[in-house]
Amino acid sequence: MMNQVEMIKAVSDAMDALGVAVVSIGVLWGLILFMKNLVTQKTDDAYKVFRVQIVRSLILGLEVLVAGDVIRTVAISPTLMSVGVLGAIVVIRCFLSWSLTLEIDGRWPWQAPRKE
Repeated sequence: MMNQVEMIKAVSDAMDALGVAVVSIGVLWGLILFMKNLVTQKTDDAYKVFRVQIVRSLILGLEVLVAGDVIRTVAISPTLMSVGVLGAIVVIRCFLSWSLTLEIDGRWPWQAPRKE
């Protein structure tokens, strides 16, 4: 029978695996859409759709990976060093998420959408 720490470790490992799966499946799905759109759309449009799909899967995958890191750090080893490392990871991943959002939307997440 699993003790509490082993169970939490298994959950955080599953979250990590899910995050990797989200990114991988998202990229594969984007590639499938890209090939389909090459036939029906202009190459530039197909490329833009492909890029947006990859960025969205990266953002979602990063969020799941952060959740796994939070579970692991808070529940298993809440030392000052591990919390500091978690903080650094969260800051880096937040910056990546914001940068990817800027790439998709052309604006930072906290900016109002452009009126067209």
